[in-house]
Amino acid sequence: MSQPPSSHRAPRRIRPALYAAGGAVVVLGGLYVAGLVSEGSGIPAGTMVEGVDLGGLSASEARERLEQERGKAWAAPQPLLIGGEKAEVDPAEAGLSVDAAATVERANDTSSNPVTVIAGLFGDSERSVDPVVRVDEAKTKDALAALAKKYDRKERNGAVAFKAGKPDVTEPRSGIALDTGESLSALRSSYPSENAVELPVDETAPKVTQAEVARAVKEFATPAMSGPVTLTVGDDKLELTPATLGRHLDLEAGDQGKLTPELDAEGLLKDPEVARPLNKAIGAPVNAQLRLDGDKVVVTKDGTPGRKVDAKALDAAVFPLLTKTGSARAATVATESVQPELTAQSVKDLGIKEQVSTFTVEFPTAPYRTINIGRAAELINGSLVRNGEEWSFNRTVGERTAENGFTDGTMILNGRYYSAPGGGVSAVATTMFNAMFFAGVKPVEYGAHSFYIERYPEGREATVAWGTLDLRWLNDSGHAIYIQAAATDHSITITFLGTKKYDEVKSIKGPRTNITEPKKIEGEGPKCEPQTPYEGFDVDVERVLVKDGQEVGRKTFHTHYTPRDEITCKADTPPAPQVDPDPLPSQGS
Repeated sequence: MSQPPSSHRAPRRIRPALYAAGGAVVVLGGLYVAGLVSEGSGIPAGTMVEGVDLGGLSASEARERLEQERGKAWAAPQPLLIGGEKAEVDPAEAGLSVDAAATVERANDTSSNPVTVIAGLFGDSERSVDPVVRVDEAKTKDALAALAKKYDRKERNGAVAFKAGKPDVTEPRSGIALDTGESLSALRSSYPSENAVELPVDETAPKVTQAEVARAVKEFATPAMSGPVTLTVGDDKLELTPATLGRHLDLEAGDQGKLTPELDAEGLLKDPEVARPLNKAIGAPVNAQLRLDGDKVVVTKDGTPGRKVDAKALDAAVFPLLTKTGSARAATVATESVQPELTAQSVKDLGIKEQVSTFTVEFPTAPYRTINIGRAAELINGSLVRNGEEWSFNRTVGERTAENGFTDGTMILNGRYYSAPGGGVSAVATTMFNAMFFAGVKPVEYGAHSFYIERYPEGREATVAWGTLDLRWLNDSGHAIYIQAAATDHSITITFLGTKKYDEVKSIKGPRTNITEPKKIEGEGPKCEPQTPYEGFDVDVERVLVKDGQEVGRKTFHTHYTPRDEITCKADTPPAPQVDPDPLPSQGS
């Protein structure tokens, strides 16, 4: 009989490799437990935070060390780079900070890396831990908005101008706009850093590039300013200097970013450096000479024709020469015959037959007044204002500069004396205002002095200031008005010749109202100049227009004068020269 199967199996053999693996796990596990026990008394050896060794320190010790060694650096301004410009931001103001306690906690957290724990037993590991950064987004956004306001810029096109006879280059520059959203992310990920954090920007390129500027300078600006241009006019030669040419040249930027040269031929033609010698060379037309016989206009000498150069002819002659050099910069200018504005016949046709109005202002003699008032009278004399046309003081006289024949004179600004070109011309403005007033023509723009000047009629005076206040009137008389202006060293007279629209123009002055007393001010220093006091007041002047014995029009001219404060200078202040000033205008007299 066969034997029944046994109920017990023989034991299997365990492979040596399995025993070895099991032993390794036991050993590693033991080492990990030993490492944890060892770490229980401090941060693992070799743990670094931004170069600060925290190994073996307790949490409180580690925090103290971090704050001592890195606290100042973390609180210091964070360097930035915005569109290539260096900048910085205060971390506290920008809501950026390092949480030292959380950083130590992170440094002490080794549960996820048993290899680091085991390696720490042998002292041969180095472990770098990033600091824990806290961000207050609201503060960060506010700080970035402030940076954007400071560093954002519009693009700047390259440009070429002309100054003192030389090219003047403006370099192009890209426009930048800080991308605050991306910049917040950049700060969050980069702070703290001793290196500059580059904040992202949106960049806008200029239309006129550096290459285009260089081309324009090489091809036009440099040759244009290379020397004078010589023009032949009739039998004479006229030389235009680079400085004169440059005042009327420009390089305009087109839609495609190309700089195109332009010559202001109208301006060049009117430039005194061109107009005077040009008129002398070509023989400008001469108007008829007029005088008064009683109140009637008499032609004493008829006008004579002459020749003229118009802007188109001047442009055609000059512009092609600007890209040439040397002896090639010469051309002949075409001229044409022209009749004078005033001849014996045109005087009759325009209705210039009698004196319409005249007014004279006396003033204290001073060298600057003689020059400035005389020059203004010279520029005004001979003005012809046709019916329906507007006359402008600033347009006729021009800016009161040395180039235009004016010199420095005394004026008043904010109640104090100061020196400026053209001082004294308010006497001419007041004379013109009264000639306009008594001619009965329509005032368009005018303004009184800021405080009352005793030699002028109350409420019937005016001043002018280049760029801010003009004296303008409209000729609505029905006929042309011819203006005569003549000055001496103590007076200026302006006369309107034409046809009277009214039989009489009356001026009725009202009483002074709103009287304000001046203040007393004590000044000092070498610029202190005494000033006599005068009260401030309001006054109304009625202009009444009379025709055929009946009133046909009335206008009220209201003027407000501020008080003229009394200024005295301390005893140790050198006395300033006594002057009779020409105050600047008040606002809206």
